[in-house]
Amino acid sequence: MTNPKHIALSSDHAAIDLRQAIAAHIKSLGYQVTDIGPTTNESTDYPKHGQAAAKLVASGDCDLGIILCGTGQGIMMAANKVKGIRCGVCSDTFSARMIRTHNNANMLSIGARVVGEGLALDMVDVFLTTEFEGGRHATRVDMIETH
Repeated sequence: MTNPKHIALSSDHAAIDLRQAIAAHIKSLGYQVTDIGPTTNESTDYPKHGQAAAKLVASGDCDLGIILCGTGQGIMMAANKVKGIRCGVCSDTFSARMIRTHNNANMLSIGARVVGEGLALDMVDVFLTTEFEGGRHATRVDMIETH
């Protein structure tokens, strides 16, 4: 995928502040953002937020997705239940780069209680600008998609 332009963004209540910082950051870079909330700190269920964002990506309405919860793990698991989604949870820029280059991930999950804002924004930048390498990795990604 070259030059993703439309990014789905969602979180649970634990990650609202970081999600809003990411939204502002990627909008400033020229991306269109579909931020599907939530907007209050009232407790909410991460599975519905992860799957809602994943459906936007799987349908093609959004090019890529970024989702957040406390650890990034639960919302990532929920997103990966949607056919066509390859979401990885990352806590460093190396992993954010590798899930794009080797796994052709179309969603990034971040733990708001795990990483700070500066690192999160760096991971987002890497995720959005890194291309899939293809080659032998395409065969492996195909294996994920067919099972």
